[in-house]
Amino acid sequence: MKVIALIPAAGMGKRMGAAVNKQYLQVGGRPILAHTLQVFETAPFVDQVYLVTPADEIAYCRQEVVARYGFAKVCGITAGGKERQHSVLNGLRALVGALADDIVLIHDGVRPFLPVSVLERAVASARQHDGALVAVPAKDTIKVVEDGVVSETPPRERLWLAQTPQAFRYGVIRDAHERAAAEGYLGTDDASLLERLGKRVHVVMGDYRNIKITTPEDMLLAEAFLKQQAEG
Repeated sequence: MKVIALIPAAGMGKRMGAAVNKQYLQVGGRPILAHTLQVFETAPFVDQVYLVTPADEIAYCRQEVVARYGFAKVCGITAGGKERQHSVLNGLRALVGALADDIVLIHDGVRPFLPVSVLERAVASARQHDGALVAVPAKDTIKVVEDGVVSETPPRERLWLAQTPQAFRYGVIRDAHERAAAEGYLGTDDASLLERLGKRVHVVMGDYRNIKITTPEDMLLAEAFLKQQAEG
């Protein structure tokens, strides 16, 4: 049973306002994507890594990230689609030789601060259940708003903030994605495609530092996290 990481890195990063896509922005002298790949490269239980990027960035990604930093586990880079869900499906279809029981870890390319311990727990959970979702409890009160007016305040103890990776057996997540594509359904994340089919997705405790770098403010946080890591 292989463990395969599938990393969508096809986002355009419009909220960042930068000249390059956010996955290639430098944090601590390296592209964000390189930091993310390093987590999987050093995790001994991860066998293969596949990337999904915009079609016109495949050569750049292969040369300036994969080759430059020596990521030997990267087996392929495939072109993304219009939406993240389309990109993930393209990636799933590109997993050469994947078997139904292999574990697939779907992880955002711009979440570079994933602890290996969280990654390991996600793999263990996916081996036992339909799917595993890394998440953290919500710290803030969440309001449901309709037409500018609060309509509901859900109990905070029931609310969790979804992160990645989300982990599944290959046969399960591939089937869920193919069915969603055939039916024209667009979900909010990969786990939601299983939920709509009545599958049970178990939650794995994540880490509040496992942020998705999306805005300039996130870049400041990322630099601070790297500095703390360097200081031990």
